[in-house]
Amino acid sequence: MMVIELTEAAKISFFDKYLTVWVILCMLIGIIISQYMPFIPTFLKQFEYAQISIPMAILIWIMIYPMMLKIDFNSIKRVKDNLKGIVLTWMVNWLIQPFSMYLISLVFFTIIYNGIMSAELSTQYLIGAVLLGTAPCTAMVFVWSKLTNGDPAYTLVQVATNDIIILFAYVPIVTYLLGISNIKIPYDTLILSVLLFVVIPFIASIITRNYLTNNKGKDYLENKFIPKFNNITIIGLLLTLIFIFSFQGNLIIKNPLDIVLIAIPFTIQIFLVFTIAYLSAKLLKIPQNVAAPGSMVGASNFFELAVAIAIAIYGIGSPVALATTVGVLIEVPLMLTLVKIINNTKDWYNS
Repeated sequence: MMVIELTEAAKISFFDKYLTVWVILCMLIGIIISQYMPFIPTFLKQFEYAQISIPMAILIWIMIYPMMLKIDFNSIKRVKDNLKGIVLTWMVNWLIQPFSMYLISLVFFTIIYNGIMSAELSTQYLIGAVLLGTAPCTAMVFVWSKLTNGDPAYTLVQVATNDIIILFAYVPIVTYLLGISNIKIPYDTLILSVLLFVVIPFIASIITRNYLTNNKGKDYLENKFIPKFNNITIIGLLLTLIFIFSFQGNLIIKNPLDIVLIAIPFTIQIFLVFTIAYLSAKLLKIPQNVAAPGSMVGASNFFELAVAIAIAIYGIGSPVALATTVGVLIEVPLMLTLVKIINNTKDWYNS
């Protein structure tokens, strides 16, 4: 059987490939709105319930629900097919990634940046880092897997199982890590946020998949129904970013270098976790097409969830929300760099 390897351009959409550009444009638009049309964020701020922005919640659901739809949770039945790779992914995602993000960010925000930024801002950015580092990537892993010719069956299983683990592990890990630094987080609001932005889309996606598969077939679901959300999801993400930066304008203008300072520990974290996962997979003699997506999922983040929870707990104009948004800004170029590393080291990995 002839195997045709697609080019990177054919596998990643134009929007995804240049996500960093769109984030920067949305940042500029948001800052302009904050400075010259402040009545817009003021008007939108009226639509809040229990400190949660209703327009923002709708936009986030527009992003997260279609992502959940792409995941066939029935695939967890095949977890034994690549058990060694799945277990390694779980260990990296839940025993290494949150704690390494916390430690790296703690060193940078409280020690290295001491004197550069205020203690209050450092604490807020640290919270954002923890919220981001405790949420392993979901939908975008499918893209990274394709770009590295990863095993699609394994990729599906590890995404499905990680999304299920998030339901139970996210809240206690976040609470524990922030508690180490004596940072109090409203436990009830954190649980409510996970319920709103993970549990509800999770259940809705399962109901939708089962209904459409049983009544119209899996082909209709995956090739006709889910693609209908592509443009809506893109619009939802862009509007969310503009929304966030329209509230963040004054903070960014006052601390213009903070985005770069936040990005530095996040970048180190991504390369560190990737290296640990990729080298561990080689030592364990895990197939390269399993190691590739497995190491990518640990290095990237479910930034939509982190942004949603940051906004729900601390507000859309908070430094915590800004920190999680930086994850959106840097993810694609860094992950594409990791894709090239994986593709260029296949011979070494298999040697």
